[in-house]
Amino acid sequence: MPRQFGQFRKNIMQLRGRRYDTGEPIVVTIRDDRIAAITPAHPVGDAAEWPFVAPGLFDMQINGFGGTWFSDEELTAEQAVAALMPWFRFGVTRLCPTLITNSYEALERGLTAIRQVCEQHPWADRLVAGCHVEGPYLSREDGPRGAHPLHHVRAPDWVEFQRLQEASGGRIRLLTISPEWDNTAEFIAQVVKSNVVVAIGHTAATPEQIHAAADAGATFSTHLGNGCHAQIHRHRNPLIAQLADDRLMTGVISDGHHLPADWLKVILKAKSPKRVVVTCDASGWAGCTPGVYTGKLGSCEILPSGKLVVAGQQELLAGSADTTDVCVARLIAATGCSLRDAIEMASLTPAEMLRLESPRLAPGGRADLFLFDHDPRAATLRVHATVAAGTLEFGDPAIAS
Repeated sequence: MPRQFGQFRKNIMQLRGRRYDTGEPIVVTIRDDRIAAITPAHPVGDAAEWPFVAPGLFDMQINGFGGTWFSDEELTAEQAVAALMPWFRFGVTRLCPTLITNSYEALERGLTAIRQVCEQHPWADRLVAGCHVEGPYLSREDGPRGAHPLHHVRAPDWVEFQRLQEASGGRIRLLTISPEWDNTAEFIAQVVKSNVVVAIGHTAATPEQIHAAADAGATFSTHLGNGCHAQIHRHRNPLIAQLADDRLMTGVISDGHHLPADWLKVILKAKSPKRVVVTCDASGWAGCTPGVYTGKLGSCEILPSGKLVVAGQQELLAGSADTTDVCVARLIAATGCSLRDAIEMASLTPAEMLRLESPRLAPGGRADLFLFDHDPRAATLRVHATVAAGTLEFGDPAIAS
């Protein structure tokens, strides 16, 4: 007979598990969309067999799933639904659909489709914390630009940004730009004044331009260590400038492919776990099986290891095909950080960075939770159930390990 880790009664739910931060066995009582109480539990058997319970994961950079890209100029609301719903399986309770550099028409189409989904489906409106527009105001240089198409890269345009925000229904929450353009400081100040967080990314900017962007209100570095030149000046470069500027929190893609363990350790030491955000930066090919895929950005290949590369070779990355839970587990394996720190870098910290409510495991907190097992040797998380705003969206808390 399976051990019971969840009970349901009308608008009340109870979850049983070990706290992710202390290992203490607890019962979490949820009423509607809030945590009503957390009380000690007393397992009959070995408490180590219980799953962990933790705040739901919050990924600020999800480009799509299963072959669908949120920046596709032909995106429909139905396709957006299909690309959003699977994320509950990975312990994600909030995310930012991310639209990369494209024409105005394509960005407008994608943002409109996401707005329609949120207006039609309450679960999607809870899941989508806001949209992340990554570009089109990025570096034009090869290397820093990454996979963003050169012919759509352009200078910051306040009128265009306002029109995109209107198309999204006010949902753009994060904008990534490169501070290389002449009008960057003025543009950043306008965007920040409109209650949108500005991040620095895909840049070959000088240290002076980096610090000027922070002066103007930029507060985040998008996937630091990626989206830059392969060879840079040993002292005067955008990586060190962003590491050194205490006003900038930092995102990392910790899938084991984008960044080496040493660089992840350096970032954690320079910024501290409280100021680092974990993202998987999943491309539209996330969730697909190994093989070659062709889309608007050309031919890509998912290797058996899960690494996504330009088709025909093994080294040049073409994005990410992994999910947020994978990045949490691999960050622990690469850096030796605690489970608590890794979970919070992928849940509490991104919410705080975007100035949104954090899903804290405490009475009165938003009931965004997931139950999971952690296997340190295999560097994996196994998600058993995901509860978003008090609703069971994936799995069954009645679990036999």
